[in-house]
Amino acid sequence: MEHAQSIAAIHALWTFPAIILAAMLIAWGAECGQFYISQGLALAVLAWVQTLPEFAVEAVIALSAAKDPSQMHLITANFTGSLRLFVGLGWPMVYFVAVLFAGRTTTKRGFWKIQMDDEHSIAVLSLLPALIYFLTIYFKGTLTIWDGLVLAFIYSVYLWLLSKMPPQDREEIEDLGRISRFVMCLRKPANFIGITLMFIFGALILWYTAHPFLNSMLALSVSLGVSQFVFVQWMAPFLSEFPEKLSAFHWAKTVKKAPMALANFVSSSINQWTILVATVPFIYSFGLGHIAPIVFDEHQKTEIMLTIVQSYLGFLFLAGMDFDWWEAVGLFGLWIVQFFVPSIREEITIVYGVWALVESIRLAVNFRRRNAFSVFAHLARENFFPKKVY
Repeated sequence: MEHAQSIAAIHALWTFPAIILAAMLIAWGAECGQFYISQGLALAVLAWVQTLPEFAVEAVIALSAAKDPSQMHLITANFTGSLRLFVGLGWPMVYFVAVLFAGRTTTKRGFWKIQMDDEHSIAVLSLLPALIYFLTIYFKGTLTIWDGLVLAFIYSVYLWLLSKMPPQDREEIEDLGRISRFVMCLRKPANFIGITLMFIFGALILWYTAHPFLNSMLALSVSLGVSQFVFVQWMAPFLSEFPEKLSAFHWAKTVKKAPMALANFVSSSINQWTILVATVPFIYSFGLGHIAPIVFDEHQKTEIMLTIVQSYLGFLFLAGMDFDWWEAVGLFGLWIVQFFVPSIREEITIVYGVWALVESIRLAVNFRRRNAFSVFAHLARENFFPKKVY
């Protein structure tokens, strides 16, 4: 048994780099998509494709849990860890990178902020229905196929709203990373072939790597004496999100692209809260051979609630259509504490909750100021329901 675990742990030497390579190939291909559709829709597609490694890992976990109930607790580990990494590490890092390359941290009006574009209000507000519905899942303590359908519907509405926005300007190809820029500069149809090949090879690597990747993580956690839940919660999403963070930080260091980098992470969060979680009960039921709910224990519910309140606080920060230094520091600080001291999850949840209550009151009191709700209302009048010209 120990020999088998050692062999599985050694497989981490090739499965970990393989997951990163697959994610990078897929990310390069998806980055090119923003020049054929709206930026918001491109970011949504980019976020969906970039998180394919996490879909693959989640699918393997769900199938394994169907065969071995002792792995049921791992179902929530991957997506809660990924979501908390987005908000607690990804968002603040975008701010810090942008400030570093901006060459200054202050303006005449105070500390430097990331000002979100109007189109990003769609992503910001789309977080809210997903979080509200997840409260229902939390209180009933189960995840069913019907929940999956509701979450998939929320995601489809989000994509529909983004599809109504105008395409991105092609002159911004120069802002892409080196690989994506090289592919986009190829003549047609060579660029389409290049994009397609990146998707195909990335998907093939995922197909053959996801299962041994999960097994190597579990074996490595045993070898290191670390909880399997904790290892899957942080290591899997960190590796699979690595290329996504590189893309976002590349945009952030151009400073003017910092809002897009932040929006990329927000879109990824929506993707995880909705369509990724929506697939889990279907895969689990498929593994069982019949329809069945996923029942959460108290530990899983604690993880889910912590993730909900953290994302809600992040939503409130972005509801003002900007991201300030103290918001970035606060999210990062609370994430660091829960990462190194996981035993105080409930206390951290309370801190998030109290802070979210204060921010909710501030938003309500200052609701007449520019915010995601008013910006979205303007976009709706201009793009979703335009007036007919006779």
